[in-house]
Amino acid sequence: MFIAQAYRAQNGFWRYLIGSLIIFIASGIGQIPLLVAIFIKKGPELMQGMDESDIFSTLNKNLTFFLILISFVFALGGILFVVKFLHQQKFKDMVTTRSKFDWGRAWFAFGLVTIFTVVTTLLTYYFAPEDIALTFDPVPFAILVVIAVLFVPIQTSVEEFVFRGYLMQGFGILAKNRWFPLVMTSVIFGGMHYFNPEIDAMGDIVMVIYIGTGFLLGIMTLMDEGTELALGFHAGNNLIAALLITADWTAFQTDSIFKDISDPRADFTDILPVFIIYPIFLGILAYKYKWTGWKEKLFGPVEPPQEPSLEDHLVAD
Repeated sequence: MFIAQAYRAQNGFWRYLIGSLIIFIASGIGQIPLLVAIFIKKGPELMQGMDESDIFSTLNKNLTFFLILISFVFALGGILFVVKFLHQQKFKDMVTTRSKFDWGRAWFAFGLVTIFTVVTTLLTYYFAPEDIALTFDPVPFAILVVIAVLFVPIQTSVEEFVFRGYLMQGFGILAKNRWFPLVMTSVIFGGMHYFNPEIDAMGDIVMVIYIGTGFLLGIMTLMDEGTELALGFHAGNNLIAALLITADWTAFQTDSIFKDISDPRADFTDILPVFIIYPIFLGILAYKYKWTGWKEKLFGPVEPPQEPSLEDHLVAD
């Protein structure tokens, strides 16, 4: 039903290709303030040959964090433009099948991942203090809180609107099934993170986590017939991570409470949460929201929604 809502819009797949390009361009425009700030600080000659680590070390951490997140505000504008004018679709129909956005679902998923992240971080700090340093500095942290609370939910929402909303529906209309958009959006979502500094530091094995997270969020969306759970989960994951712990080799380097100073090399044990914790998350959500029909919702066909017949209208009258 969620994917099928795109049948009510202008859904030619070429529109999704053009729409994706427009969103990408909008995001690129949003990166100009960061580039200008670095240009002013470094000058044109020193900017040549800069890598991602240089970008993060050029400006104040909070300023860099803010300027990175600004690009997602522009991308959000691109999404709103594309959905309204290119697809002539109600924005709600790209987000949920419910009559209005279910904030309870979003907050439950937010709380679920928040509790897990906080507990596991504190346990690591207690049992392996040599891997995590307490770096809390109240003034920079207070500034970080304001920036993160205002803009991280925009960043995560943009990614969910694009992958679990826009592209999920676009690929679903193209393939006329549910498994293809689930696979495609998860793999593309993971692939978009391939150039994150974590990959250089920890190796390609980390892609299992990114792609696995894409599948987790995609399954949430298809089983729950809406993106509320994915939006809440993604926001909780990124927001709490930005506030709680950072490292020199992460995409977001912030003035957080803790800093990971361990060796960033990864092995099979680091990807175990994808195969153990993620199914537990899904089990909790399935129990709470009484999910049924897994085979149909994850692998079934996508058909145009049934329009009410004249007989249905007469019965309703």
